[in-house]
Amino acid sequence: MRFLSLSRQEKLRGVSVLAKFSFKAPLAVMVASGTTVAGLAVGFSPVASAAAGNGEVTITAPSTPGISSLDPSAWAAQILVDQGTILEGLYGYNQKNQVVPKIASGYKVSKDGLTWTIYLRHNAKWSNGDPVTANDFYYAFMRQLDPKNSQAQLWAGVLNYVKNGYAYHSGGVPASEVGLKVVNPYELQITTTTPHSILGELAVSSAMPLDQKAIEANPNWAMGQGWVSDAPFTVKSFTPNGTLTLVRNTKYVGAPGEVNEGNAQVINIVPGTTVAVEDYMAGKIDAALVGSSSDLQYIKTHNLDKNLHEQPDNSMTYLEWDNSAVSSPYDKVQVRQAIAEALERKPIVQSVLSGMGGVTTKFSYPGWVTWNDTKGLPENLADAKKLLAQAGYPNGKGLPPLYLYAVVPAVTPQAIPTAEAVSEELKENLGIQSKIIQLNQSDDNWLTYEGPKAGIQPGYNIGVSSANWNEPAEIDLGGSQGVYFPGDYGFTPKQIQQVLSWYNNAYDPASVKKYGDPTKSSEGVNWSDWTALQKAEQSDVAYILKWEKTIPKKWYDILNPPGAKSYQQQWNSIVQQWKTAKTAAAKHAAYVLAWEFVAPESATSTRGGINTGALDVQVWWDKNESKQVENWRMWQAYMANSQTDAQAAPYAGELLTQLDEQGYAVPLFYNETYYLERSNVTGVQPNPWAWGNFYQFQYLSVK
Repeated sequence: MRFLSLSRQEKLRGVSVLAKFSFKAPLAVMVASGTTVAGLAVGFSPVASAAAGNGEVTITAPSTPGISSLDPSAWAAQILVDQGTILEGLYGYNQKNQVVPKIASGYKVSKDGLTWTIYLRHNAKWSNGDPVTANDFYYAFMRQLDPKNSQAQLWAGVLNYVKNGYAYHSGGVPASEVGLKVVNPYELQITTTTPHSILGELAVSSAMPLDQKAIEANPNWAMGQGWVSDAPFTVKSFTPNGTLTLVRNTKYVGAPGEVNEGNAQVINIVPGTTVAVEDYMAGKIDAALVGSSSDLQYIKTHNLDKNLHEQPDNSMTYLEWDNSAVSSPYDKVQVRQAIAEALERKPIVQSVLSGMGGVTTKFSYPGWVTWNDTKGLPENLADAKKLLAQAGYPNGKGLPPLYLYAVVPAVTPQAIPTAEAVSEELKENLGIQSKIIQLNQSDDNWLTYEGPKAGIQPGYNIGVSSANWNEPAEIDLGGSQGVYFPGDYGFTPKQIQQVLSWYNNAYDPASVKKYGDPTKSSEGVNWSDWTALQKAEQSDVAYILKWEKTIPKKWYDILNPPGAKSYQQQWNSIVQQWKTAKTAAAKHAAYVLAWEFVAPESATSTRGGINTGALDVQVWWDKNESKQVENWRMWQAYMANSQTDAQAAPYAGELLTQLDEQGYAVPLFYNETYYLERSNVTGVQPNPWAWGNFYQFQYLSVK
């Protein structure tokens, strides 16, 4: 198996990122407008607009309590302000959420699909008058890749795909081997590990440039001090988790032929609020997301709907198999299929969302690129009852309670009501009893985005997933993310028990017994400590190379991109690091790297996942997966490494269809965004991608 964990991908394999996560609720701090306005006195009317006619607009930050830093490389609330508003990238989003050139004037791609040459406009300037050049992008990218930068989220953007990016970040190769090159001040080359469309990644926060001179002159630049912008706005003042005040960048030159900005002169971005609609009605802010059905009904019944707008949201709410390690009748595919066919979506959408979503039995929605390639199990109660009886559980007799896990209302107000509606329908239609368990955000993230968790009972999580940005790897709307981790979808209870300890321990206990304890600073200092690891490396690599000869060439080529270092070369590099180490601590660090190269661990992988690229994990996966799961992984690789959405859509469609038909990812509805916009304000842009909230503030205008 070659689908590597986000913190390990290229260090272990040199493969393009085939893993990603969709975050509809978090940025960890994001909170929907869950507090309703139903308690307001009848007849209450909003006061004068916060936009007082002087070109000033007030809008909420994409988080609660607010923005803590402006560093574009960190995965936090500022990403929605950095990209396009106070920093502008080679590409960006227009007002239709399409990716368009910004600093770039064009590009070309090499015949092998690996090297992208991006040409920059010559007239773009920083707010201090400096020209915007390829060096500014190279500096920003290499700053994130720097091995000393432990905060950078390399998976969240183009660096996820840059050749040797992860290897350099882990200290495995020198900077000269990274697939980034400044050809001249207005020409940047980006070489990827496999053919992959990168224009969408170039629009997101992590791909923003930085003026090196300004950064080095202002140690507190991330706090807005001495901020230098190449975008329509620059920073006037910034209080962490307080107000960010933006003013026009008088040196800004926009891309020709594009609408690059609105006419707002000042933008006040205030801390996020859990009562956005109330704050809007009180005149505190100029736009508000409608976060609950009760808010929506209040708006429609109190003459506020003239300022109400609707926008498609690239996200799905669905039943996601919870990867329980407890054996149960729900392991039978007929039982899960019966559940999927017995659900009636329209009543759920009407009662829970008051219409704030759309009914679908596909893991897609009308207008999305996979719509025509995706099928789903139709609503068919008669067939559902027949399936349940065939499985040996007529009218639900003999079935244990089905657990439904849902995140607390403060994070997603609709999760618990959705679980309650599903529970009622399953009881009425199939005689299945349910238990609803509320989860905090951290545990919900694990169930949604990671592998098996100890203590989880058989059932489903109320999952909400989305596309992170515009590119082929995202067109599955996050529905296939469980395929990235062994034990999620398509594995037997016995197999899940095998991998359970991998996810629920910093280092797999069985591997610690076998290879030594990476948490002990004395381990690995002597070469004799490496014996078991070295034997495992040789055995594992021999098996993997033999296995690779059995897979389709197209998949093999993805797993073995041109110029990628072999397993043996990677191992030799780690060993050399140990041999040249000057201190015991440095030798131990090399040992830890070798341990993680071979064995399962979750200590340094993200959000409780595992290093799926570890050799032992790959061998176990290749030996134990069914042909079906192998196909899923292969299709996922084809999807992620397509050059266009159109090429990726059939693979995504087939994959999503099978996950639905197997009862692992059962769509309930697609989501839509409703928001209030002050009558004298235009250009408010809800973010349809995984982060949600508002973004692209540069388009704000005041009448």
